Amino acid sequence: MTRKVVYILPGLLACIAIAMIGIALGRFFPNLGSGLFAILIGIIIGNLKIGSYSILKPGEKFSGSILLYFSIVLLGATLTFNSLIEIGMLGLAYILIQMAGTIMFVIWLGKKLRFGEDFGLLMASGNAVCGSSAIASTAPAIQAKESDVAVSITIVNLLGTVLMIMLPVLTSAIFHNDVLQSSALIGGTLQSVGQVVASGSIVGEAVKDQAAVFKISRIIFLVAVVFVLKKIKLNNGEQPKTQETFQWRTIIPWYVGGFLILCCLNSIFYFPGTVTHSIKGFGNYFEIIALAGIGMIVKIKDLTRHGWKLSAYAGGIGLFQIVFALFLILLLL
Repeated sequence: MTRKVVYILPGLLACIAIAMIGIALGRFFPNLGSGLFAILIGIIIGNLKIGSYSILKPGEKFSGSILLYFSIVLLGATLTFNSLIEIGMLGLAYILIQMAGTIMFVIWLGKKLRFGEDFGLLMASGNAVCGSSAIASTAPAIQAKESDVAVSITIVNLLGTVLMIMLPVLTSAIFHNDVLQSSALIGGTLQSVGQVVASGSIVGEAVKDQAAVFKISRIIFLVAVVFVLKKIKLNNGEQPKTQETFQWRTIIPWYVGGFLILCCLNSIFYFPGTVTHSIKGFGNYFEIIALAGIGMIVKIKDLTRHGWKLSAYAGGIGLFQIVFALFLILLLL
């Protein structure tokens, strides 16, 4: 245990330092928020020589993943199932239609650009549901190559990073930061939970919380998406070499389970305001440190490394998701 702590400590301390600077700047510029400053400072430092030292990598990864997941779990203790009810039938319809449309478009565009079927299915899963987690869950079901998995995770994360910064601008310009509509756009389109939390926090606390609910609603359907994509491959004549055994813990991320458990407990027992306030405070600090870690991991050179076809694929997916989501929001919400 001591060895593991020492292993992650340098990068973790760097992320904490960046987070503290982000918090200080956020107090001077509350409309921008501490999260945005933490991400931007993290990206700047991560792309400088000082941020390239290998000793920082374990702590960066720990901050950008584990701490963020804990902040998501803690978020569940501040919400009740009334938050899920707030989405309503129209909100649920929006999520399902958006996911189905994204899957069909991503597969179609992948064929047009002559990418392999497995790569298209992985991209469909990652963009429709929850980024890397969805890709990791889908890959064994369709027996995708490791190279396809690696590239799809990279492209989905890069696309999500760009959209994470763009969407708050769009919500401000189009919806004037209306909580429901802004949350639907962010929570219904962004690829990973971390990106949803980061983007939502730029707009405001209420949008961050509601966007997380939209995102969790998408993740709940991950199992169904995996089986649908496997069925698509089977229908196209690709028979799996071996039968895969699905385990719930590998398909549903643990932090989603933790979020739902705490949300359920709060819905039953209604935690006192002092308790939820303290939990929310801890969660916010974890979140800002995590955003610093996410920023440090992002490499600008990766945005231009993969060629025009992948750029066109990612750009086409992002544009479709935004336009389709805006249409559905204006129609349903």
